[in-house]
Amino acid sequence: MKFTLSWLKDHLDTTASVDEIAETLTDLGLEVEGIEDPAKALANFTIAKVTHAEQHPDADRLRVCTVATDEGDKQIVCGAPNAREGITVVLCKPGDYVPGLDITLSVGKIRGVESHGMMASMKELELGDDHDGIIELPSGNVGDKFTDWLAANSPEKIDPVIEIAITPNRQDALGVHGVARDLAARGLGTLKPLKVDAVAGSFKSPINVTIDDDTRENGCEVFAGRLIKGVKNGPSPEWLQQRLTAIGLRPISALVDITNFFTFDRNRPLHVFDADKVSGDLRVHRAKDGDTLVGLDEKEYTFKAGQVVISDDSGIESIGGIMGGLATGCTEETTNVFLEAAVWDHIQIAHTGRALKINSDARYRNERGIDPAYNMQAIEDATQMILDLCGGEASEVITAGQVPDVSRSYRLDAKRVISLVGMDIPEAEQRQTLTALGFRMEGDQAHVPSWRADVKGEADLVEEVARIASLTKLVGKPLPRLQNGIPKPILSPMQKRERTARRTIATLGYNECVTYTFIDKAAATLFGGGNDATMLANPISSEMSHMRPSLLPGLLQAAARNQARGYADLALFEVGHAFEGGEPGEQNLQVAGLLVGRSGPKDVHGAMRAVDLFDVKADAEAALAAIGAPAKVQILRGGEGWWHPGRHGRICLGPKKVLGVFGELHPKVLDEMGVKGPAVAFVLYPENVPLPRKSNATRSALMQNDLQAVERDFAFVVDDSVEALTLVNAAAGADKALIEEVRVFDEFIGGNLGDGKKSLAITVRLQPTDKTLKEKDIEAVAEKIIQKVSKATGGELRG
Repeated sequence: MKFTLSWLKDHLDTTASVDEIAETLTDLGLEVEGIEDPAKALANFTIAKVTHAEQHPDADRLRVCTVATDEGDKQIVCGAPNAREGITVVLCKPGDYVPGLDITLSVGKIRGVESHGMMASMKELELGDDHDGIIELPSGNVGDKFTDWLAANSPEKIDPVIEIAITPNRQDALGVHGVARDLAARGLGTLKPLKVDAVAGSFKSPINVTIDDDTRENGCEVFAGRLIKGVKNGPSPEWLQQRLTAIGLRPISALVDITNFFTFDRNRPLHVFDADKVSGDLRVHRAKDGDTLVGLDEKEYTFKAGQVVISDDSGIESIGGIMGGLATGCTEETTNVFLEAAVWDHIQIAHTGRALKINSDARYRNERGIDPAYNMQAIEDATQMILDLCGGEASEVITAGQVPDVSRSYRLDAKRVISLVGMDIPEAEQRQTLTALGFRMEGDQAHVPSWRADVKGEADLVEEVARIASLTKLVGKPLPRLQNGIPKPILSPMQKRERTARRTIATLGYNECVTYTFIDKAAATLFGGGNDATMLANPISSEMSHMRPSLLPGLLQAAARNQARGYADLALFEVGHAFEGGEPGEQNLQVAGLLVGRSGPKDVHGAMRAVDLFDVKADAEAALAAIGAPAKVQILRGGEGWWHPGRHGRICLGPKKVLGVFGELHPKVLDEMGVKGPAVAFVLYPENVPLPRKSNATRSALMQNDLQAVERDFAFVVDDSVEALTLVNAAAGADKALIEEVRVFDEFIGGNLGDGKKSLAITVRLQPTDKTLKEKDIEAVAEKIIQKVSKATGGELRG
């Protein structure tokens, strides 16, 4: 949308500068995309006077002039035929940029004579096409700014052009009057009232209009027109041509230029038919498939059934609300004209325009919506301008259809506005803002003006108040504290555990995966799911038909895809929920890790080996320790069927309190999932880890022992079915205050132990806290250890 400053001032009484207007428009939501200000290019040029002129000694067509300037007399060589003594000229000094020549002047010699500048022509200053002679000003004092002279004598030549971007919801700003209304509401000037005079018709229109019944709905709601006879359609006046040219339109004729003027001035597309070329009456109807029309752009358009057109007795003459036809277009010979103003369905306009690939100014505005209430006054205003510029005599106005009723109102809640905007805007100011924008206030009800089709609720009232108040005035304020002192943590304990587990496992060298929550039924069945309770009612695909019962299927599928692409050694993990059913609460948080392939690349030391369950056991214990699990746990058998029956373990605090499972995956499961082994994994249940008894942020006191620790070794002969952990836990429980650590350092099977027996050797570290241990103290603890281990495992001390 383009307009000139003088055009804007026809509707807005303001003294604001172009820069102030541009800044305000952008702040109001009408973003300024560009400003063409001719005065800036002419700012350095001044007025001068030729005091003497004589023939150049070496050139017949050149004259050497003495020019009086604000810097004294200057010698300038000029080739213009009108260069003579006594004329007032426009001076370009050395160092000035001349836009029409695209050069920067410097002192030069022309045929041996120095020239200190130039006297400019209209074309050289891009003020016109005249380049036969230099500019001769009828007035002006030496040294005055040329732009000041133009502002006083020919302001249209330096009239700035402003271009703004219009969002689809601001159709009212597609007219200069609508833009002026916004600026006036902001306080940048006063909106000038519009004339609402009517032109009395002196005869009945010989051309009538009808709208087909199937076209009144979602086609054309109202069509108004009148005949104006005896017009003279010549060139439009200079002021009108200058305005249209400034915004990029080509002046055609007075009648056409008038319709273009109203398109941009009031966002009111109009159309004029040459009445002498119209056969009979006009009819607004829907086209048949295959109908054709040659438009004003001289292109032939073929219609599809249902598109709205205007026809006379001889056929289609116009595309409703988009473009007129060439056959009834106005020319310089037009003497009788039929003026049309109609309200079209904007959706129908959009569909037709896109189908025919026509991008006209009329379509652009009609498909976004125009002011339906202005339709009848638009006929009067355009008629008056035609009579003023072209003469003639107007008929009575004929109307088909009815102007649509778009009246509506919404409640203005002043307190709610302040709450949402975040600015203290008094209620009186809010009401004044809406009134300035054209809303009519009745109590707390704001009646929406007919030109604001975008206002459809109370929220839009808030937006209008905020827009005019300017959101640039918002002041950032910190949120108030909900409580005194140190605020409570934002993350819940379980969220902290989830984050800690994720970081810990990533630190161990695993790569995190984010897999789908949905898996196929076969994979879900392998891991204890696949029932109707976890089946999706409307799955994305057959491969995502069930909620996952475990994180392992997703990790195994990721591993299979990587192996298929040549990546054999993998360390993957995921943190997420698994589902036992489809109801709330039938889910649990899991942390799963998967190791596939070898422990590392090949090397000369032969350190590469296949991953085993002890790798994932160590990683699982590290993750559990990071999230606060107790150090003393039990490793029990009895895992689910997808674990290898003899190479897995459940990490428990008791038979029913399972913190996690680790081990090798069953070969059948790997075969079903397409994974080449070996593959070991762990699954942890953070929600089963007990919360700490102390919830405060303080740490326990640091205990530093200054007494020397003592280590003793023990070897026990036990049945080969006894787990080492059972023996370790028994030894550690002999004296919890004194025994700091128990660890296994040797295992021996065979020899003279006999069948079904093995020897486990442990080291017990004793750490005194109050006194140095004596031999008898150590012996007493050793005896307790032997008794505890013998009782727990049925073993005996190896001799």
